[in-house]
Amino acid sequence: MAQESVSVPAQGPTAPATTAAPASSAAPASTAVPGSTAAPASTAVPGSTAALLAGYLHAVGVQHVFGYPGESVIDFMEAARHEGIELVSAVREGTAAFMAEAAAMVTGRPGVCLSTLGPGSTAVLNGVASATLDRVPVLAVSGQIESSREQFFTHQVVDHGRMFAPVTKLALRLEPASADTVIRKALRTVVAERPGAVHLTVTADAWLLPPDAAPAPAAAAPPPLTVAAGSVDVYGDGDPLQVLRAARHPVILAGIAALRCAAGPELADLAERAGIPVVVSPMAKGIFPEDHPYFAGVLDMAGHRVVWDLLAGADLILTAGFDPVELISPWSVSTPVVHLDTTPNTDQVYASAHELVGHVGALLRWVTAQWSGQPRWTEAEVAAYRARLRAAWLAGRTEGKLNPSDVVLIARQAAPPDTIVTTDVGSHKIMAGQAWQAGEPRSVLMTNGLSAMGFGVPAAIAAKLTRPDRPVMALVGDGGFAMTATEMRIAAALDLPITVVVFTDNSLNRIELRQQLMGYPPTATRMGGSDLAALAEAMGCDGVRVDTAPALEKALAGFGPRSRASSGSRPLVIEARIDPAQYEAQF
Repeated sequence: MAQESVSVPAQGPTAPATTAAPASSAAPASTAVPGSTAAPASTAVPGSTAALLAGYLHAVGVQHVFGYPGESVIDFMEAARHEGIELVSAVREGTAAFMAEAAAMVTGRPGVCLSTLGPGSTAVLNGVASATLDRVPVLAVSGQIESSREQFFTHQVVDHGRMFAPVTKLALRLEPASADTVIRKALRTVVAERPGAVHLTVTADAWLLPPDAAPAPAAAAPPPLTVAAGSVDVYGDGDPLQVLRAARHPVILAGIAALRCAAGPELADLAERAGIPVVVSPMAKGIFPEDHPYFAGVLDMAGHRVVWDLLAGADLILTAGFDPVELISPWSVSTPVVHLDTTPNTDQVYASAHELVGHVGALLRWVTAQWSGQPRWTEAEVAAYRARLRAAWLAGRTEGKLNPSDVVLIARQAAPPDTIVTTDVGSHKIMAGQAWQAGEPRSVLMTNGLSAMGFGVPAAIAAKLTRPDRPVMALVGDGGFAMTATEMRIAAALDLPITVVVFTDNSLNRIELRQQLMGYPPTATRMGGSDLAALAEAMGCDGVRVDTAPALEKALAGFGPRSRASSGSRPLVIEARIDPAQYEAQF
């Protein structure tokens, strides 16, 4: 194996600059916990381990901590309040973790979730695992019983180290004697390629203790939170650029590492200069303009067979930051691959004789600068392919009914270009992932690594809190909505004018289709119908039920102005009663 390294300046998102050491601010800020009032300043917080952690989070640009109050984390909550960080109390810890993940997806900065000991920490586990498999930087903090009782007391005590280690990049204990180093280690690890979740356990008596040693001046600021270094490391024998130039019908498969590196402009430059169609992964939607002549659709979403046929028929695939964690279908094509990513091809889901490793934007610029020859595909060829893909994801529609594709297309038409959309998990995600046209990077939030149900609603709440200037819509299934419906009262209490469109077919459709394919009758997949409009009204939201396309258009009329309102506009829940028959054509 040969390796060479070429230094190339990287251009990507960086952490907010800071020159001040993390410190407790004297200016208190009110929390975002519904019904709470500002507490008097605590004289015990400044100079404590709690203040040190809160100061670091403020320094790296954290604006919200999502969690659920508990006795073992009260002191940290107060320290965060003093730093101007809003404490957002979810209905339960699991959805708070999803909120933290969505905030990180929108901003590119670490998201933070907070839980108390025992059942609080076990409840947050699913959302923490989601951040790790979705490759999203989330710092999860859990309180623990006092250190004097931790070794023998059993009430509400679980071993956080053993529980969180399998679903995080790192599980640490925050203790006063090593607090500064541990916090910096957690922050650097959470964003390092590939990013994911880091868990901190803090005993209740540790928060108010001062760190044993003040941080040295060089260590006072947070560590670098940038993505991969701007170098080009080449692995494999021979010249990978020669392999790329020799390809007659290559295809680019772009993924979430390209999104993290903000490599959209470089991706477009290579596609246009070389005439190469670009397929994107679902969580990377928006990294390549979906109205671009060389846009070639989304992998493993509706119409997926047409996309896989494109990859199978190519003579080379250039993976640009693609992460196999997003694969839903097995990788079964034999097309040669040149691997281009922030990390080497250690997954080996596909074989690659050549690997280009570094900052995805820098790698793409290096390839583009040395490209030669005529465009490999004409725009007309890609347009004809896109027409086949569109026909595939529209297949199975029932005339006169409200089809899943109708819901997505009507919602997209009603939404302004800068709308942030979140999805839950299920058949509706497969449709939305293909049919919703992304306007820009980080505007489509979905979980496609762990793919945990219950993400869509809390993600929309966090997106609106994080970007109050942007319209926010959630597209969720009735199963996922049932798991997190009560979070809508948080949206109402915080005056967040989000719109939630619920694809309602009273079943867990994707599982039911699998049962049908295997010749089994529907078992444990049917859901009793609920009046979601009435439920919405009971939680301080507006609610409406629709079962036709015109009715949905009417319900979404004025979505843009309504969703930008800062006050006087309540959250809206639309129960869209769909005909699920179209999903059968997409399975």
